[in-house]
Amino acid sequence: MNLIYAALAFLMALVFGFVGVTRAGSWLIERRNPSIGEFADIDGARIHYVHIPGPANAELPPIVFIHGASANLRDQMLPLRPLLEGRAEMLFFDRPGHGWSGRGPGNNEDPSAQANTIAALMDRLGIRKAVVVGHSFGGVVTSAFGRGHPDRTLGLVFLAPATHPWPGGATSWYYDLTTIPVIGWLFSETLTYPTATLRMEDATTCVFSPNKVPDNYIDAASIPLVLRPSAFRANATDVAGLYRYALGAAPHYNQIKAPTVVISGDRDKVVYAEIHSIGLQRDIPGAQLIWVHNLGHKPDWIAPDLAVGAIEKVAGKKIDLQAMAKTVEARIAGDAYGAGRCADIKLPQAELAPT
Repeated sequence: MNLIYAALAFLMALVFGFVGVTRAGSWLIERRNPSIGEFADIDGARIHYVHIPGPANAELPPIVFIHGASANLRDQMLPLRPLLEGRAEMLFFDRPGHGWSGRGPGNNEDPSAQANTIAALMDRLGIRKAVVVGHSFGGVVTSAFGRGHPDRTLGLVFLAPATHPWPGGATSWYYDLTTIPVIGWLFSETLTYPTATLRMEDATTCVFSPNKVPDNYIDAASIPLVLRPSAFRANATDVAGLYRYALGAAPHYNQIKAPTVVISGDRDKVVYAEIHSIGLQRDIPGAQLIWVHNLGHKPDWIAPDLAVGAIEKVAGKKIDLQAMAKTVEARIAGDAYGAGRCADIKLPQAELAPT
């Protein structure tokens, strides 16, 4: 009996130790990555955003940027703001539950709800219509915005998007685990910070692979903010729920009428580009797919000039995106970062995929 008590005491001490490490780590993360914008209360969610007003004679319409999973507003703002400042009004924001934004009282749990929050934030800032640019998971929120708010949508740009159901619907085990009541809360409060901190550099390499991770990317883009327990839980809820949401949403993408450009790489190691990007080209009337050879999952950082060209194209300018893509391909043709460490993802066969 004494051995049982000793084992339980040791287990409790271990749990409280990990909780302490996570709390201290989260405090340090927030100290090193303070908020950089303003806040607005949108239906009970405290949304963090950076609003850059455009000049009186702006050559481009307003642009709204929607970041992907495990990220925050800096992820798109750092590479794209310098290329667009002085040309357009811009809105960067932390999706609900990410970065410095609160999740809200249970009203931002799916992409359509997050799209509604964006529309409300645009109302607050006086942005009537905009070009919407979404990366990765931000792509499914972008599609939800285009469907739910067609009168607010001037154009859509998808960068390495995740938008469609895929065979089996499997995601990483730790996302599924985190969404389990009680167990997921305990996991996020104890183990995600220390384990993910050790894996972050390798994981980031594979997000960019075969392209090089920009110098100081993790710190500059404040990526560690996702390791805080509440942010990790929000991120896990988003990712784990994507398949179920996409099953219902994808059949209705043909309702989107806005000019659309999709940029994707044939070496993406995060999402099945053959399903998501080709699916958007197929399902959205008139959508143009720009397929870039040897490009990974980060067109916003590796090909920001091409992303800006896509924004210009949906805004009505005459832009030869295929020619721009060829320039990008020449620039990254020799990239082979992560070789041997980052496996190419292979499309699962439907009959063999996990369910």
